[in-house]
Amino acid sequence: MFKHAKESQITITELMLPSHSNFSGKIHGGHILNLMDQIAFACASKHSRHYCVTASVNKVDFLNPIEVGELVTLKASVNYTGRTSMVIGLRIESENIQTGEVKHCNSSYFTMVAKGEDGKNVPVPGLILDTEQSVRRFARSIKRQEQARKRSNIFKASEFKIDEHIDFIKTQNAKIEL
Repeated sequence: MFKHAKESQITITELMLPSHSNFSGKIHGGHILNLMDQIAFACASKHSRHYCVTASVNKVDFLNPIEVGELVTLKASVNYTGRTSMVIGLRIESENIQTGEVKHCNSSYFTMVAKGEDGKNVPVPGLILDTEQSVRRFARSIKRQEQARKRSNIFKASEFKIDEHIDFIKTQNAKIEL
């Protein structure tokens, strides 16, 4: 079975309240991460028609601060489907209600896994790629997974070669005392 990404896309908008702020008066990153996890869950569950869990989050960069009183809009879409997993692309924007200024605050990728009632992974519907953008997002997800595997292997304790890294580390803000 295959489904279009648009069938499970979700958008939510929430007003940022003083209770969501940190000590500097900006919206707390943890609150935004919580909203991101919720919408990724909703999008993945809608696509798979199963309960889903977060397996990983790829790169969360907070690009612009979010102010109390702004509207935050989170958009989620399925970018990639594996056998039991999905990569959900997220885009977060804030809007100043008084000026209408919209800021891109964050983009991120959540890998979600579908679970059956027994708690075991279950297959998910594939993705119908019907635009150049959908093909690009699918291909980018595959590349990102390959790069993550390669990175994990290079720094695995059994594979790590200290001599390849020590000179570079000496140029950093660290003191090596071996």
